[in-house]
Amino acid sequence: MESLYLLIPLSVMLVFVIGVLFWWSLRTGQYDDLEGPAYRLLLDDRDELRQEEDGGAESAEKSKQE
Repeated sequence: MESLYLLIPLSVMLVFVIGVLFWWSLRTGQYDDLEGPAYRLLLDDRDELRQEEDGGAESAEKSKQE
């Protein structure tokens, strides 16, 4: 029973701290762009690498022709 005298105030303080952290995250814009990271995962950097490789191959062919 004595442990409840410690656990109840501790849990109330923990809920208060979690509430403050959640309020802070809302105010600082942590949840503004929820879809952007998902699209960034899908749009891989491989497309950019392919374009660079193709550009490098084209410039090598041009130098051979000259």
